[in-house]
Amino acid sequence: MSENYILQMDNVTKEFPGVKALDSVQLHVERGTVHALMGENGAGKSTLMKILIGIYTPDQGVIKFDGEELHLANVKNALDKGISMIHQELSPVPQMTVAENIFLGREPSIAGWVKQKKLVENTKKLFERLEMDINPRAKMEELSIANTQMVEISKAISYNSKLIIMDEPTSAISEKEVHHLFKMIKSLKKDGVSIIYITHKMDELEMITDEFTVFRDGKYVGTKHSKNLSREELIQMMVGRELNQVFNKVPAEISDVALSVKHLSKQNKIKDISFEVKKGEIVGIAGLMGSGRTEVLESIFGVHAADSGYIEIHGKKVAIRSPRDAIASGMGLLTEDRKLSGLFLPLSVEDNMITVNIDRYIKGPFLDKKKIATDCKKQHNRLKIKTPNLQQRINNLSGGNQQKALIARWLLHDPEILFLDEPTRGIDVGAKTEIYNLIFELANKGKAIVVISSELPEILGLSDRIIVMQEGRIMGELSREEASQEKIMELATRELVNN
Repeated sequence: MSENYILQMDNVTKEFPGVKALDSVQLHVERGTVHALMGENGAGKSTLMKILIGIYTPDQGVIKFDGEELHLANVKNALDKGISMIHQELSPVPQMTVAENIFLGREPSIAGWVKQKKLVENTKKLFERLEMDINPRAKMEELSIANTQMVEISKAISYNSKLIIMDEPTSAISEKEVHHLFKMIKSLKKDGVSIIYITHKMDELEMITDEFTVFRDGKYVGTKHSKNLSREELIQMMVGRELNQVFNKVPAEISDVALSVKHLSKQNKIKDISFEVKKGEIVGIAGLMGSGRTEVLESIFGVHAADSGYIEIHGKKVAIRSPRDAIASGMGLLTEDRKLSGLFLPLSVEDNMITVNIDRYIKGPFLDKKKIATDCKKQHNRLKIKTPNLQQRINNLSGGNQQKALIARWLLHDPEILFLDEPTRGIDVGAKTEIYNLIFELANKGKAIVVISSELPEILGLSDRIIVMQEGRIMGELSREEASQEKIMELATRELVNN
């Protein structure tokens, strides 16, 4: 029976100071299959994968790969054995080219000099095989997040591994690119490659996986065939309880206009954008990748100054030249990419929470540590952030718990107008429901909220109104009552179809 498995991990345990991340877990992956690893943030999925790729060493347990017992000292050992990984948090070298990033450390060379022409040729051949349309000579910093993700996927495949770990590979790519990735996966399966697939998107389980294994709180819950998948049963396995209602929206009292955006434009980014958001209202912004959704919020928030247009808050025109101005005006922005533009990774969870509000904790020449601890602990409990303590470095937390810490930052700031760009990216189904309830709670307190999400059910479930964008323009607006996935997609693609 063991010959059918490319990977067998049994009784694997890993402890960190103050927390047992893995408690005698198991994972068995058959050859040439896609095996989903499921669980809430903090369930232990990433820790197990970091053991498998050679980043961590297990405290105990047996790992067999391709029939042999596996002992890894580092990532290079794993790659040499035939194991590669696409990480959830992208980490390209921005100043280097696409080709240089893909073959970093494996460049064709002679006498110590990299053969650039051969490097580009090798990249082109890889992209031709994968049907990718990205310039190998482009700098990584010039690429969109979606194309950066596709480069990372290509890099993992370029090792010609027997097993590829894909950690949230579709979190930053469009529906079109998701279908392309699934096509790649099916091709890899035909070649006998096995894939461990980590995702929080239920639809992907049904579309691409053969089996799934569930972890909860660092323990093994069970393994089942995807064809026998019951979404309700899976959710119960993951969270240990039933989730009867994901969007428990309580109607808020919508009153005066809090934010007015008038004729906002930025060359090649956004074109004549105008809309309003009222107190107690949740406005969703939908659109395909590259539609300009994020650019609108960043222009309002002063991250990138608009070329023309203006902003009014509570009926008064304001000059927003920087994020500092926006924060002072009562705005908050949860950014799309938590690692690139949200977190201070070397700092503690507590330090990350207070960065926007540090002035309120200054007491003479010192910081009021007692008040900081009290306020941060309150948000820690409110959001159920899984961490041994608030002094833990934030880069030791799972992606979803990092996201919760960023949300806590803005809850401490208590803005009147809150922009949420992909607020539940990389967050498990149980935590998503908690964050949705929090958003509804904020709306009921009179906050004006704007949400961007690539997940249409999320936009539909949260929003009172939905603005649909395409190529930097507003294509239309839908009320909650009239909105549907079909109507949103019709507006989001109207120009593309007509052209």
